[in-house]
Amino acid sequence: MVEGIQNPDLVQIRRDQICDAALDLFLEKGFASTTIRDICARSGVNQASLYDYVANKHDILRRLLNKLWFRTDAPTLPEMLDARPGEPLEQVLVDYLRQLWGTNRQGILLSYRAVPHLRDEDRRAMHAREKRMLRELAVHLRRLAGVPEDDPHPEILSNLIIFMTAFGPMRDWLNKGADPDVLLRTVAFSVAAMVERLAAEAGAADAPAAAGARSAGAAPQG
Repeated sequence: MVEGIQNPDLVQIRRDQICDAALDLFLEKGFASTTIRDICARSGVNQASLYDYVANKHDILRRLLNKLWFRTDAPTLPEMLDARPGEPLEQVLVDYLRQLWGTNRQGILLSYRAVPHLRDEDRRAMHAREKRMLRELAVHLRRLAGVPEDDPHPEILSNLIIFMTAFGPMRDWLNKGADPDVLLRTVAFSVAAMVERLAAEAGAADAPAAAGARSAGAAPQG
């Protein structure tokens, strides 16, 4: 693969063409129903030369997911919390969801739909990435709620939060015409309320800003 092609810029351009076309097709038709012929027709890359740039359909899926998972221009929620200590959790969530739903909608959909088709090694990589993010997020939630190290709730809540961050892209077909800002603020408000409840149950009235959650306890505004 690509051994006979000397121009690395051309290689990247062709791979981007192939992956962009495949992403659209995987979401339109599903991974299993999409053929290499479909990808060639959509991308404009000749079928005879496609294998100079990618190994097969699973290689395309792997490249897409890596590109979506490890974007340098889109911080994870734990990274955003690290960069904004002391800010209200709800506001950080609003900003995180806005950039996530605005720039990575297709990536979220592909991640959930592609799992059954991942090779074992790719599934392990995805699992490791998700577990790492959950651990990092749980550290923040444990501190914000003021709960002890042996309390299992932060890990469970972290898993729920990551699932809820997919709400917009996964459920927007039932929210046609809804204001996206209202949707993301409602999710952020709900998450912050759960963390506040965890802090209250732990008796952590002096936990840092009680997760810095809602301004004056107000409901989210559109």
